[in-house]
Formats: sequence, structure tokens, C-alpha cells
Amino acid sequence: MGIAGDGGTADIGIQALSGAAERNEDILYVMYDNEAYMNTGIQRSGSTPFGAWTTTTPVGKVKAGKANFKKDMPQIMMAHNVPYVATASVGHIQDFINKFEKAKKIKGFRYIQVYTPCPTGWRHDTSKTIEICKLAVDTGMWTLYESENGKVTINRKPKMTPIQEYLKLQGRFRHMTEADIKKLQDWVTKKWQADEKYAQCKSA
Repeated sequence: MGIAGDGGTADIGIQALSGAAERNEDILYVMYDNEAYMNTGIQRSGSTPFGAWTTTTPVGKVKAGKANFKKDMPQIMMAHNVPYVATASVGHIQDFINKFEKAKKIKGFRYIQVYTPCPTGWRHDTSKTIEICKLAVDTGMWTLYESENGKVTINRKPKMTPIQEYLKLQGRFRHMTEADIKKLQDWVTKKWQADEKYAQCKSA
């Protein structure tokens, strides 16, 4: 079992990770996704969402936050045709436990990406951590699903709560304009529609 953050997984380590997945090594790999390089100074990673402030995507007159959308690492790992890929969240513990229990019984390469807020980097009160986790799923920002030998199952359908409810709890998004929010909302809607269609297609 290996554990690494989103920077070490989606950016720095993706070459070695891809090789291990392609060879179907007997590994359970966990990506601790707090959406930035948090332990080295809150720098932007490929997993940082659109609009988010980080120390390398500062808010100023020329640019305000990250200009790109979050890299879809679970889909990248699924493209390697590995036995098991899943997303989890510290805000949905039973789902989290179920996926790890399932993964440890499977042979071959397994990948679980865990959505894990960072109060310091996300600029929110620690008491809001679980609320933010649940809103990430309810808004569609984070889809809980799993792929077992190519069959994709969505574990919790989002309520499609307006994205503003998620953003307003985090200081890293405080600067976003109405146009920025709409752009992110449109991306979230398309992402969820794609996730849903992919799951239906794979399970048909």
C-alpha cells in the first residue's frame, strides 16, 4: 500500500504510477487529495480546482486564482484497465470503509482517491470540514463512484445543490466573480452528466 498527495500523484509521480498500473502490479495506491501542495506552501497542483487561490495562483489585477480545471485522475487510472478504481471522501466514512475493505481483497493494481479538505490551504474553519465534504458530493464537485474490472457504479447521486453553497465556505474561492462561478457551475454540470453517462454505459 502506498499513500501520496495530489501533487506527488497527479504531477510529480504520474510517470511511475502509470507504469505500475500498466503492469498491473499488486499495489493499493491511495491519493490523499487536498487539491494543492499543502505541506510545502500551498502551491497549485493539477488537482487544484478552477478559480482556487494558492500561493502560485494568487489573486491580483491580471489573474485571480487557478485558470484551469481539476485533472481527472480516476479516469486516467481507469484508462489503464486496472481491476479497481474508486473515489472516496472523509465526509462519507461508511462508503470510505466499504471501498478499502473491497480493495484489500482484490489482486492487482488498485487506486483510491480520497477527497480530504485542508483547513489551512482552503481557508475554512476546521468545524466546517465534514459540511464541505458533503457539499462537494451534493453539488457534484466530487463524484463518489467505483470501477470494478471496468464496471462503473455511482455510489451517491448528487442533489446538484448550487455550487455557491460549496464555494462560500472556503476563503480560497472568496474572490470569484459571478462569471467565474457560472463557469465552474457549467463545468460541474457537464462533469456529472459525463460521469452518469459513463457509469450507465459501462454497467449496461
